[in-house]
Amino acid sequence: MRRGNLYVGSIFLSAALAVPIGAQVANALQEDEHERHEQAEQQRKVYDEERHENRVWDKNEDAAYRHYLETKHHAYVDYDKVDVKMKRDYWKWRHEHEDHDHQ
Repeated sequence: MRRGNLYVGSIFLSAALAVPIGAQVANALQEDEHERHEQAEQQRKVYDEERHENRVWDKNEDAAYRHYLETKHHAYVDYDKVDVKMKRDYWKWRHEHEDHDHQ
């Protein structure tokens, strides 16, 4: 009977030690996923029809786009979801305001 209690106790001890390790692994995986998402966002490219080139869509470009929407009194819509005409208008506006960084 004592051997059975020792076995059960060992199982509980192992489980108690494994829980923090499992939580650390899950947290590390979540952080890795977040970093991959941020890196992908930093490397995202969009096509600028005004100049016929690909542009990097980063935090500065996002801030400029949001500023553009404010000046035009438009509600925020993700750049990827707006129509081609609005994208063209944005890039035309953007080239007229390139020397202003929006952070």
